[in-house]
Amino acid sequence: MTRLVIVVEKASDWASYYPSVDVMSAMDYLREPISNDDERTHVINLCRSYKYLGTGYYVSLLAEARGHKVMPSVRTVNDLRRRSLYGVDIDDLNQKLTHFLPAGGRDTTDLGILVYFGETAYPALQDLARQVFETFPCPLMRIEFERDRVWQVSSIKPVGLHTLDDAQEDAFAEELDRFSRKLWRKPRARKLYRYDIAMLVDPKETMPPSNKKALKSFVAAGKQLGIEVDMIGKNDYQRLAEYDGLFIRETTASDNHTYRFAHRAEKEGMVVMDDPTSILRCTNKIFLNDLMVSRKLAVPHTEILYRDDAKGMKEVVGKLGFPLVLKIPDGSFSRGVVKVQSEQALEKAAGELFQHSALLLAQEYLYTEFDWRIGVLNHEPLFACKYYMSRGHWQIYNHGAKGTAKSGRFETIAVSDAPADVVKLALKATAPIGDGLYGVDLKQVGNKPVVIEVNDNPSIDAGVEDDHLGDALYLQIMQEFLRRMERKRQGIAG
Repeated sequence: MTRLVIVVEKASDWASYYPSVDVMSAMDYLREPISNDDERTHVINLCRSYKYLGTGYYVSLLAEARGHKVMPSVRTVNDLRRRSLYGVDIDDLNQKLTHFLPAGGRDTTDLGILVYFGETAYPALQDLARQVFETFPCPLMRIEFERDRVWQVSSIKPVGLHTLDDAQEDAFAEELDRFSRKLWRKPRARKLYRYDIAMLVDPKETMPPSNKKALKSFVAAGKQLGIEVDMIGKNDYQRLAEYDGLFIRETTASDNHTYRFAHRAEKEGMVVMDDPTSILRCTNKIFLNDLMVSRKLAVPHTEILYRDDAKGMKEVVGKLGFPLVLKIPDGSFSRGVVKVQSEQALEKAAGELFQHSALLLAQEYLYTEFDWRIGVLNHEPLFACKYYMSRGHWQIYNHGAKGTAKSGRFETIAVSDAPADVVKLALKATAPIGDGLYGVDLKQVGNKPVVIEVNDNPSIDAGVEDDHLGDALYLQIMQEFLRRMERKRQGIAG
């Protein structure tokens, strides 16, 4: 049986329609207990905005964490923010719009149409509306066009349900009813046939995932296998389709060019690490927490703080006590993580972090001498490291003044020498994320391991993560690229 959930930001947004058990507020959905049953759930997110780290964004993000099929997906939300990703090849757009407008629209320079689940009120533009919807599956959009000498798409924007007039509300209700009975569809990828890998790097990054020596080792490992590994930068976006694979070796985020590169590469049929789905799933700690909890994996006791919810903050203190750790969802390398010892410190830290996100994590404080990092590639353990806390500090990285950071010592060992339960939990943590390259951070509290986070694009530095395997580490990663590229050449999935 399939459950349908329609999420609205405010109850008034649904006031024009009959009450329904399928409709719930965004806050009720975000606070809904995580279910471990096998019931399939489809979520239609009709929040007023999908702004990054806003309420609507979190509805889609946590829907995916809970295994729900959601529209729009976080990937679609991210894509719609970037005109460079539109890339919709609309045949004869100029001719279609010229014929659509009265008298050829000689004096018209801009116009827009509403699209409800791929349907529009204008039959002449129906194919166009469906094509845009299949590229960007979003329940309610406005496609805007502009004309200089010829017509072109100027923007594709999500539209809030609360902005519709009576006739538009009727049209939306009709298409919602029709669409809820249809299958969800995914775009197809095409195949490429050359063995060249683009390795995306940023020479100016202060804390990159791989140092210069490690990057050279990846290049050398590729050559050993007959693969040319070419270092590219963020200005090489247009060259991406020349390659068979993309290997991202700069810090990823769902709202910067690394995601845009990953998305484009995947659409071009390339082998990608990190793939855009892994970036979306790993770069937000709230998503990861819901994902781990829904699969009954051990994590620190975690509570979610909501902006402008003073009562909820007091309840969190009662549940976790002090000290506790406050985290911004998309921080990396220990940034955006604060340990607080009192209610006053909590209020101050939360106020600062809420400027960046509508939701924060509050976690119980678990001190250990070191964290485990288990590298995972294609569901297999790759390396095992102990990262010790920075001297005199409670984290691995101690960020000082002027952007400097000091880290603790490390110890890299054979995977077979790492505790079996730590490695097993790391593999379980990455299984629902994908088959890419991950670094799982865990703490061992007594005899019990717990997952702290799963990192896409994990650190692989010469002299650290390769301390045990040496060149074999780089070779294993390049061999996985080769395996996947050969399978694509043969037309084999996976």
